Amino acid sequence: MFFSSITADYTKMGYPKAIVRALDFLKNTDLKALPGGRHAIEGDMMYANVDDVETKLFETTKPESHRNYVDIQFMVDGEENMGFFVDKGLVKPVESHPDRDCYFYPNEAEDEGQIHCPEGYYTVFFPSDIHRPLLAVNDKPIKIRKVVVKVHVDLLGE
Repeated sequence: MFFSSITADYTKMGYPKAIVRALDFLKNTDLKALPGGRHAIEGDMMYANVDDVETKLFETTKPESHRNYVDIQFMVDGEENMGFFVDKGLVKPVESHPDRDCYFYPNEAEDEGQIHCPEGYYTVFFPSDIHRPLLAVNDKPIKIRKVVVKVHVDLLGE
């Protein structure tokens, strides 16, 4: 998992080339003007989902993971907290949607941490990172705009 500001020089952080290309998209695109929905960057291998959503209370969410895609979650407008923990194989999905590459986990994780994600920050979640996005800050749900760039794991070897 990586967490940083889009204003930091991510080109010098040793990220895989595909992650750098995805961050270039986030940094150089007018994300406030981009319509909601899916936008191809590199076909099905890399694309962006523009989401106008509301944050949620912790107890109404489930941790999730993806096996075929890396998630780069970028806060455009608003703020959220995100839970995270490493998949050590100890917790099994309670809900699986392989067609959407989405797996949900039980609500109680012993070592789940949280980070605060304000505007202009991104989090990179790899398949080994179980994460819980959209958590309301201070238990006060708000409307936010975020972009999630999906990067296929096959691109990481470049």
